[in-house]
Amino acid sequence: MRDSLDFDKRIYFFLLVLLLIFIRYLTNELILEAVPNSEEVKEQGAFTFFYIYSTLGYLWTPFELLWKFTLIAFLLWLGAFILGYKIPYKDLWKFALVAEVIFIFPELIRFLVYINPETADSFTEIKEYRPLSLLSLIGYENVAPRLRYPLASINFFELLYMVLWTIGIHSFSGQNLKKSALVVFVGYVIPMAIWLTWFVLVYRD
Repeated sequence: MRDSLDFDKRIYFFLLVLLLIFIRYLTNELILEAVPNSEEVKEQGAFTFFYIYSTLGYLWTPFELLWKFTLIAFLLWLGAFILGYKIPYKDLWKFALVAEVIFIFPELIRFLVYINPETADSFTEIKEYRPLSLLSLIGYENVAPRLRYPLASINFFELLYMVLWTIGIHSFSGQNLKKSALVVFVGYVIPMAIWLTWFVLVYRD
């Protein structure tokens, strides 16, 4: 596993950020096209705040990813430590960088589903769509705003991410898959459940 992580991380990170920004930019353009009379509204400058917010989001993307890798690697390192396993933090951070590619797919699927924005009933439908999630299964219009983010976070790609981490922990620690899955549960699933619960409790409409 360590040998498979032996490549230029800077180029990989740059390409990952570039791809994410590109897909998000295209998706944001679809959202704007789904707004009724979008060309007229655009000429009136009504999208200015949206453009500013989107640009800040693009600029924040690399820092968002670096923070995510650092936090997840630390939580899993801590989970392994609590369970009595020693795994180098550096290896976990590198693995977090590689595993992030999984989350390219939901971004890409959302773009492809609404590549023709006229198929959407509203721009909100595109904005709230999260493929293969509980939110998409139930329908965002049937869910209270405070529950949309938590339900969107429970999806197939998160499960795949956890499976990938289980395999990674197994390779780094030498423990069996059952013990490795327990590390992922303690270091990733529990913190995520706490975070989503806190989000629901503090959310204000």
